[in-house]
Amino acid sequence: MSAVDTSELPTVVIVGRPNVGKSTLFNRIIGEQAAIVENRPGVTRDRKELEAEWLGVKFRMIDTGGWMPKGSDLEDKVSRQVEAAVEQADLVLFVVDASVGSLEDDEAVADWLRRGHHEVLVVGNKADNNRREEEMWQFLSLGLGDAVPVSALHGRRAGDLLDVVLERLGDKAVYVEPSSNDGWVPDDEIDPWSPDDQRPPRVAVVGRPNVGKSTLFNRLVGSDRSVVHDMAGTTRDAIDTLVETEDGPIVFIDTAGMRKKGKIDDSAEYYSLVRALRAIDDADIALLIVDATEGVTGQDQRLAERVDASGCPIVILLNKWDLVNDPEQRHEVESEVARKLSFLGDAPVIKISALSGKNVHKLRPRLQDAIEQYHRRVPTRDVNRVIIQAQQESPAGGGARVLYAVQGATDPPTFTLFVNRELPQHHVRYLERRIKEAFGFGATPIKLRIRKKVD
Repeated sequence: MSAVDTSELPTVVIVGRPNVGKSTLFNRIIGEQAAIVENRPGVTRDRKELEAEWLGVKFRMIDTGGWMPKGSDLEDKVSRQVEAAVEQADLVLFVVDASVGSLEDDEAVADWLRRGHHEVLVVGNKADNNRREEEMWQFLSLGLGDAVPVSALHGRRAGDLLDVVLERLGDKAVYVEPSSNDGWVPDDEIDPWSPDDQRPPRVAVVGRPNVGKSTLFNRLVGSDRSVVHDMAGTTRDAIDTLVETEDGPIVFIDTAGMRKKGKIDDSAEYYSLVRALRAIDDADIALLIVDATEGVTGQDQRLAERVDASGCPIVILLNKWDLVNDPEQRHEVESEVARKLSFLGDAPVIKISALSGKNVHKLRPRLQDAIEQYHRRVPTRDVNRVIIQAQQESPAGGGARVLYAVQGATDPPTFTLFVNRELPQHHVRYLERRIKEAFGFGATPIKLRIRKKVD
C-alpha cells in the first residue's frame, strides 16, 4: 500500500453491551488475533485501535469494552472509554447478539447512541444460520435501522458487513492504490544500514500489576486512553498509541501487569501475559516501573531479567516516590535498586509520581538518549581502533585475537568479530565492555557475534 497519513483515515468504532462478541468481530475485520477474546463479559476494558482494509479502502478500527448505563466504579470508567471513542467515530458498529435477541441493556445502548446523532450500523452477531439471519427484524425496535447479520467467530457474511461499512463511510473512505512496496518488510529482510527505515520507536510500559503503569501511560499519551483503577489486573491487553512529541513520533505501549505463572488462574490473564511478553520483544525501549513504596520485589527482578533478555534498553522508574517520606526508607529503596537490579548495568533510574506528574518530564531526555543509542551506528574504522587498543592493553592469551570487527546491525547494536581462534568468554565480555564505554552505549545492550576466519 502507498503511505497514508493515519489521521486522514475514517474511524469505525465497535460498541455494545458486554459479551456480544465485539472483540471477536474486531479481530475478524483486522485479520489477526489482536484483541483478547473469551466467552464471558468484562474481558475488554481499554480501547484498542488498529488499521484495517477492505477492497483497497483503509480505515481505523477501535475495539471498546462493554458500555453499561450504570455499574461499578470500574464499569463506569470502561463506559467513559467507550463514550470517548464514539465521539471521534465516523461510523459506529453497534453489535447485538442474534442468538438471544434484543435485551434491556441493548435498548439502553441504543438510547444513548440515538441521543448522540452518530452514524450507526446495527450488527447482529452470532447469526450462525439462516434462521437467525431471518430474525434480524427483531432489532428494528432499537430505532437504528436494519441490522446486518454476521458470525464474527465463523466469518459468515463478514464480507457483506464490510461492504455495508464502506457504503456508510461514503466520501470519507480513503482508497489506497496498491504499489510494489507494501511499506513494511519482515525484520530479517530489512537492511540495517538503510536510511529509509523510519519506524517510530516503540516504548513499552511494563511492571507488576497495580504499580501505576496505566496512570503513567495516560500521562505520557496525554489522555485517559487506558482504564485506571485501584484493582490489580485492570489492563488486559497491550495498548499501542502513537504520540507526536517535540522529538518526533513515539509509540507508547501499555501492557498488562505480569504475575507469577502460578498465580495466573484465568485464561484471559494468561493471554494478557502472552501479549505483554510479545510487546516487550517488539519494543525498542522498556520503561520498568517499580513501586517505591514496596521496594524491589523478586517479581520485579524476574521481570527485569525478562526485559533485559529481549535486548532493548531499560529505564527504571521508581513510581509513587512522593509517598516515600522517610529518608531511611528512601535510602533502602535506592540500595535495593543498585543491589537487586545490578545486572541491568547503567540503566538510568528516575524517581517519579505518575499520578501527580512529578519528575515525569525527566523521562523525555532519557528516552531520547536510549533511542539514539539503540539506533547508533559506529564507523568500521572506529570499531577496529577500539578493538586493537583493547587487545594491546589486555591480550586474550593463547594467541587468540580479533582480526577484524564490523557493526552489522542496529536495534540493538550488533557487532561481528572475526577471530583466528575461539576467544575466552571473559575476554569477549571485556571487549563488549570496552565497545560500550568507547561509544557511549550506556544502558543499551549490545550483541557480539564471533566468527572464526576461514582460510
